[in-house]
Amino acid sequence: MKPVLELQNIDFSYNTLTGETKALKNVSFDVYAHEFLGIIGPSGCGKSTILSLISGLLTPTGGIIINHLQSDSESPAFGYMLQKDHLFEWRSIYKNVILGPEIHHCLTPEKTGFVQHLLEEYGLAPFKDARPSQLSGGMRQRAALIRTLALSPQMLLLDEPFSALDSQTRLSVSEDIYQILRKEGKSAILVTHDISEAISFCDRIVVLSKRPGSVKKILDISLSVAEKTPLKARNAPEFRHYFNELWGELHVGTN
Repeated sequence: MKPVLELQNIDFSYNTLTGETKALKNVSFDVYAHEFLGIIGPSGCGKSTILSLISGLLTPTGGIIINHLQSDSESPAFGYMLQKDHLFEWRSIYKNVILGPEIHHCLTPEKTGFVQHLLEEYGLAPFKDARPSQLSGGMRQRAALIRTLALSPQMLLLDEPFSALDSQTRLSVSEDIYQILRKEGKSAILVTHDISEAISFCDRIVVLSKRPGSVKKILDISLSVAEKTPLKARNAPEFRHYFNELWGELHVGTN
């Protein structure tokens, strides 16, 4: 199967007045259509930097990124979902989720119909005239996802999108977003510090070393559950094995 995204020998350094900090070293991996890929590693190892490089916000200092995704101004290759929802309080939920098409000057009847469909499909239609402060944290994250999906990106870049939520809400929202992305047929890259979250959400996991981040291991996740979701995955007998293996990869040599 041909990948839709290839990272080949990526290096990246941050340059400041005080010198150069090498963030990534020789990072290579592929992402395939409809795949959920996780990236985990120690703090400061360059996980979020990889998403910025993929999205084009940063440029590699070495290596190449090959993007095979089909995109145009109305349907970009990538949608970026951050740790915080960054909804604008002075706009209603509906006005927030149509922000992308507004900025791209493509707020067509087709786009507004698609957004309305997403709001109805995922339980936010009754709250479309509400302000963000009137919604729970989980509902706000769902609105942020719909805003990201409004431009129909081919791949979602998820930078710890559940980290600002309490543990119970985090599990519930993770389940919601997983189901939405599967139903919409998207590929996704999830950056997270949470090993359990990575196992339950992802098809494969890239483990990075400490800075400068390099690929220590790429682990395929195969769980014996009839229908994998983040909640059901945690009951799979293989779950503990994967957790222990990833824990070992992250903590070997840190003491």
